Amino acid sequence: MRALQTFSDEYLERCKDLSIEEKFDFIENFRLMHSQVKSPSKLISLKVSEPLLDSFKQKAKLEGVAYQTQIKKLMQAWLGD
Repeated sequence: MRALQTFSDEYLERCKDLSIEEKFDFIENFRLMHSQVKSPSKLISLKVSEPLLDSFKQKAKLEGVAYQTQIKKLMQAWLGD
């Protein structure tokens, strides 16, 4: 059973300001993320404080998961996967 995705009133209010193109892009990217087709990865640059990153890497190592894989799992969970 999948969890029910809920959104705050503040989030829904901000979504009202999105353009049609932005809404379409979000829905299309969400569809692609959940499709069976393997989509290409994109290299990104992200600034994170060293203590936070070091702690995250250490916890991921203790859990036996690659830290970048864990970041992707957190992103997917946040989107409601």
